[in-house]
Amino acid sequence: MESTRTLSDKIFLVLKGLGMGAANKVPGISGGVVAFVSGFYEEFIYSLQKFNGKAFKLLINGRFRLFYQYINGKFLSLLFLGMIISYFSISKILDFLIQHYELFVWSVFFGMIVGSIYYISKDFEDWNYKTIIALLIGTVLGISISFLDPAKENDNLWFVFFCGIISVSGMTLPGFSGSFILILLGNYVLLLVDSVNALYDTIADIIRWDFSFMTNLARIQLLKVLAVFTLGSFAGLVTFSHLLSYILKHYKSITMASIIGFIVGSLGVVWPWKQTIYKTLESGEVALDSTGSKVVTNYIRYIPDLNSETLIAIALIIVGIGIVLMLEIYGEKTRTNHE
Repeated sequence: MESTRTLSDKIFLVLKGLGMGAANKVPGISGGVVAFVSGFYEEFIYSLQKFNGKAFKLLINGRFRLFYQYINGKFLSLLFLGMIISYFSISKILDFLIQHYELFVWSVFFGMIVGSIYYISKDFEDWNYKTIIALLIGTVLGISISFLDPAKENDNLWFVFFCGIISVSGMTLPGFSGSFILILLGNYVLLLVDSVNALYDTIADIIRWDFSFMTNLARIQLLKVLAVFTLGSFAGLVTFSHLLSYILKHYKSITMASIIGFIVGSLGVVWPWKQTIYKTLESGEVALDSTGSKVVTNYIRYIPDLNSETLIAIALIIVGIGIVLMLEIYGEKTRTNHE
């Protein structure tokens, strides 16, 4: 793959990483959908499953160049570069847009999910009773998840590790939003807000040569939580990639049908017309995250009245579908050029 990847391909790969990073941050959106529609999902999964015993031996033996080549390092580094850039740029813009133009942002996302369903299903021809059952199961699971009530916060380290494993599902499994699942597990604020804030505060203290945080039991607990969550996320990324690599190789049609079902089911999460429920503090004030944005705990969905705002939202749904179709056209041109 690396020898045939042009400079423009590498630039677009970073941009796709930007898209994945932004999608993973938003509850209800799956970065895996971006990977699927952009045409690099299978390479992404197969690259991640290269993190195995052979890769570990190459690493501990100091054979870094062979390790980098073995894990498809250029591809992964460009993709993760885009995700990191996204965290400090696009995801911040997205936070602002959701805060001020929530309905219109969700409308674009809803359209993109609809376009993704068309894109993935249009070339799928292996419909039989097994794939139809897989489609229905995937759809029911996706819809069921979108209507679950959130659990209470739990900082037990074994549960935090489990949350880390589950949270990366949005990167590896299209239709499953890791951020939304963390909301349902009750640990979105603990893992993506409080513990991250604790890390920022700790780094700031160390820069000031202030080590008083070491006696702050609450801070130390949050840093432990973040460390365990990070380990769980890495374990989940590798585990999911190996599992998905296996089932894509041996049960590709059933897997594809299930993924289409998951994405159909995720429409319930990204339905644009919903009232957002925010976390409140004991004082009654709305909780804010490290960016100053309100912390979401769940949504109440409703059918909108037909007015000018609704018509604009419908137009933006069409725009969202158009974005995916343009990605499809770009993908077709890229494949044609390589052939």
